[in-house]
Amino acid sequence: MYPNPLKQKIHSGDLVLGTFLPGFTPHIAGVIIATNPEFLWIDTEHAPYGVEALDVIPVMARNKGVAPMIRVAWNDPTLIKKAYDAGAVAVMVPQVDTAEDAARAVHYAKYPPEGNRGLTPSWTRVAGEDFGHVIRTANEETVVVLQVESRQAFDNLEDMAKVPGVDVLFVGPLDLSASVGTITETNSEEVREIMKEVPRMLSGTPVSPGTTCADVADAQEKIGWGYRYVSVGNALNAGAQLVKTALETVRDGASDGR
Repeated sequence: MYPNPLKQKIHSGDLVLGTFLPGFTPHIAGVIIATNPEFLWIDTEHAPYGVEALDVIPVMARNKGVAPMIRVAWNDPTLIKKAYDAGAVAVMVPQVDTAEDAARAVHYAKYPPEGNRGLTPSWTRVAGEDFGHVIRTANEETVVVLQVESRQAFDNLEDMAKVPGVDVLFVGPLDLSASVGTITETNSEEVREIMKEVPRMLSGTPVSPGTTCADVADAQEKIGWGYRYVSVGNALNAGAQLVKTALETVRDGASDGR
């Protein structure tokens, strides 16, 4: 359970796959964790609640060898600290545009001497892990994921990748589409050209290129471009589409039988 091997996989250049948690309940989390992702994306940026709503979900994921990745609402030390203390292996920070932004995020994520994060990882008491051992070794496990969501961030990508402690630069296609003038058009040529370039620019660095994909075909395309840290799908959206199709099929069949 501790340490989770996510960081080792990232820096070995392994393909790392995750998926999205669509609801903050242990029952939903248990079903998603059982799909066997390497990381579980838990969103507190756009969700109408914070880490206090997670309860034991990060520990549940850790117990199954799945790394909880909590996206915080902003590059803020209190939010980043609380996410790791709740049990995150990785914290995703949105809208990081410069090397200075990146350095701040790392500083907030790491214990001294690499950073200035306060010392009380409360998840250890729930998990039964040794409190002192986790504190002394946490920097070796902690993963920092920074979102590239603007033209400015893309222009500063190489400088951001040079910041010690950055593990993943994760392209957010939706926000990027707004930044380049094609809002909501995540498959626009402007967005695609940037997304194709990011893995090339990160090649040869210790930083993994990441992104989010709606389905298998999308993920296969992005992996072909060089992405190595990839979130695939949303079980709620996928399940809803299956139910919608099933209902339509049954209705059509019943109508034909009249």
